[in-house]
Amino acid sequence: METEPRSSGSSESETSEDQEMAVNIGGVRHILYGDVLNRYPESRLAELLNCSGYEAIFSLCDDYDPSKGEFYFDRDPDSFKCVLDVYYFGEIHMKKGICPICFKNELDFWKIEVDFLDECCKCLLGEKNEELEEIAKQVQLILADTGESADGCWGKAQKFLWKLMEKPGSSCPARVIAVLSFLFILISSVVMCVSTIPDLQVTDEEGSPIDHPVLDSIETACIGWFTAEYILRLVSAPNKLKFVLSFMNIIDVLAILPFYVSLILTTVGATLMELTNVQQAIQALRIMRIARVFKLARHSSGLQTLTYALKRSFKELGLLLMYLAVGIFVFSALGFIMEQSHPETLFKSIPQSFWWAIITMTTVGYGDIYPKTTLGKINAAVSFLCGIIAIALPIHPIINNFVRYYNKQKVLETAAKHELELMELNAKEGEYGDSRNEQVDIVVTKASSDSNLSLNNSPLYSYSGTFIPLLSEEKLHRNRLQSCK
Repeated sequence: METEPRSSGSSESETSEDQEMAVNIGGVRHILYGDVLNRYPESRLAELLNCSGYEAIFSLCDDYDPSKGEFYFDRDPDSFKCVLDVYYFGEIHMKKGICPICFKNELDFWKIEVDFLDECCKCLLGEKNEELEEIAKQVQLILADTGESADGCWGKAQKFLWKLMEKPGSSCPARVIAVLSFLFILISSVVMCVSTIPDLQVTDEEGSPIDHPVLDSIETACIGWFTAEYILRLVSAPNKLKFVLSFMNIIDVLAILPFYVSLILTTVGATLMELTNVQQAIQALRIMRIARVFKLARHSSGLQTLTYALKRSFKELGLLLMYLAVGIFVFSALGFIMEQSHPETLFKSIPQSFWWAIITMTTVGYGDIYPKTTLGKINAAVSFLCGIIAIALPIHPIINNFVRYYNKQKVLETAAKHELELMELNAKEGEYGDSRNEQVDIVVTKASSDSNLSLNNSPLYSYSGTFIPLLSEEKLHRNRLQSCK
């Protein structure tokens, strides 16, 4: 490598092909050749190879030793070894243990396009980007909750009410309301089950069984709580349309609506239709009360994780249903054909045999339908063995999806908390840095004005001829979103 800055000329492109370039990446020395680096002339190393002048050199590297002709970079040496593959092979693979986001930052520094990453590594980068976006959304939500509202008294009251009803971790009263809501859901579910016990029911004037008045009063109190809770959450919701169309809020409406519809039918419907039809409609609506059990998902992160994991497992669930459907059709048809020779056969038709195939392949076996011939029993043995295999194959990916998503949610929650702590720390460091600069100015002014200070009592400072910062000023304070999670 030349010890002096290169001079521009017509022969520069010709000689750069034969040049050797020594680079020191985080203490690891590499010798690179111009013909290899010039394959990608827009990369940082190719620009450094062909640049001229110390100013241009120092704008591309962290330090430069003219006597050795060696360029220094304060970068990750392991990542650089992966980056070198693009010059030799035209594609890049990330090594195991390297953070995808950090590796993308390395590619940006070396001016290498992300498109050179192989598809397997792009998937890892995409997953990490999704995690960062989710962390950023959670941080924004937390910051929005902790920020001050500028919409006057009503805006502040609306925000306070929203945090009170939707954010149990925001304050002690919000936590109490969440616990009360959870207890009301449990009480309502227990009352719904206990009210069906015949010994606890009473009869009306016409002799029809109805709920006990005490249980009916408890049910009314629970519905009153659910109604007030839903109205308060609706009033305080920032986006009313999004709130109404939310899946969990639709469940809340379905848990409340049957009570009021049955009440209207009881008081008004008797004059519009027959009493029998009114009672049947009320019984059908009372069945919808089981929807309130799903309200527990609002207070249980485990149920929410299960729901999301099942959404991510549609492909595996589809495979499971397809395997079972094919097996049910084949073994029910075989069972019907094999059992026709027996005079007391229980297989009357192939559709009726579907029920036998379902309970056999799922290893339930109620025994209401069973084969009586030898071939039928062999067919049954093969069917439940195939059922075990068909069910076991997709179960493992579904469990993995649940565990992975559950762990991911825990990591995201922890990362969001750490991000907030880091933001607070950076804010405190900024305030401390401003105050420290003021103190340094005061000390320097005092030291310059005091001529009696001895050299032994003053601190010693050393300086170098040139100072090249390894990080720019705006990169000194990095947040967690720019680093590995």
